[in-house]
Amino acid sequence: MINIEKIRADFPILNEQVYGHKLVYLDNAATTQKPKPVVESIVNGYYHKNANVHRGVHWLSQEATEAHEAARETVRKFINAEKTSEIIFTRGTTESLNIVAATFGELLSEGDEIIVSQMEHHSNIVPWQLVCEKKGARLVMLPIDNNGEISLETLKELINEKTRLVSIAHASNTLATVNPVKEVISIAHENGIPVMIDGAQSVPHFKVDVQELDADFLAFSGHKIYGPTGIGVLYGKEKWLDKLPPYQAGGEMIDKVTFEKTTFNVLPYKFEAGTPDFIGSTSLAAALDYMTAIGMDNVEEHERELVEYATKKLNEIEGMRIYGNAKKRSGLVSFLVSDIHPYDMGTILDKLGIAVRTGHHCAQPTMDFFGIEGTVRASFGIYNTKEEIDILVNGIARAKKLFHK
Repeated sequence: MINIEKIRADFPILNEQVYGHKLVYLDNAATTQKPKPVVESIVNGYYHKNANVHRGVHWLSQEATEAHEAARETVRKFINAEKTSEIIFTRGTTESLNIVAATFGELLSEGDEIIVSQMEHHSNIVPWQLVCEKKGARLVMLPIDNNGEISLETLKELINEKTRLVSIAHASNTLATVNPVKEVISIAHENGIPVMIDGAQSVPHFKVDVQELDADFLAFSGHKIYGPTGIGVLYGKEKWLDKLPPYQAGGEMIDKVTFEKTTFNVLPYKFEAGTPDFIGSTSLAAALDYMTAIGMDNVEEHERELVEYATKKLNEIEGMRIYGNAKKRSGLVSFLVSDIHPYDMGTILDKLGIAVRTGHHCAQPTMDFFGIEGTVRASFGIYNTKEEIDILVNGIARAKKLFHK
């Protein structure tokens, strides 16, 4: 069970005043706030362990290298990867997806097909579009229904001898749908097809075990799991990472360079060209340690209660329309109220100190499916409370009165 008061004390920003109101931060799907241990890790790294990793024989470089590689082991344990060599540090989920799209794309031929779902974030659509245009391949859409769910039977129908990969969000950033990725992976593997999982909205909210899922690739971002910005993770099975060509070239990813030929470094360094964000990696590890101490099962239970409470309270508002009614949902609610534009609603809520996200949430195909331009999205984290949801509901009621005098 979560000690909410203790957790909130670790996040000083929650005491900020916005337009004379105490901040109610409900934009966690975009980015989470950072607890004291993470910020302290960043400061400690720059003050006491700031030296380029892997390249120096001096003491400070060795200290930084050990901390950086210890962070890789922390990530490995957190998602239960088999080997640290399967953990690649990136700038975030978007770069991780682009790495797989760009490198796996080199294995594609004309007429090959990649399957993505209709609920994907743009970062799991556009990279595949670019690859398909380059290679003469085809991007195939796995549709959603009115509840925001995919059909496994439809997936089976879409898979054919031309299918080369399935790439799908574990949890939707707009509809809160938690996809049955284990079943998706099983279906794909029966046909010899690898699966890329966008874990940006799953890894921060519930336990993710890549070996249990049998995932081939998984991506997530540090800043969405209470870690720093600019750091993320690409997990890949060793057999696939070995097959894929390097993504970028330069220091660290090389083994030997001559003007005649270059050979590449072993995993994971093959995909980590240049100086890594070794301060970011160690601070991400601090965030993962923080979450581990709370317990991901406790995180999931806390956020489930918040979503259920928010859904109940919001549905009591006349004119409320919630988008996404999947059987299994993650920690957010997307909605519209009457004919109030989401930007207008978001602006009024902001004046009341309530931070929500408005717009299409980088998921325009999802918005197109529902025939809307965008939604208001309230997304929850470990420090949010039912009292804050009450403040949100009251804020919506005030906005309704303003627009419907």
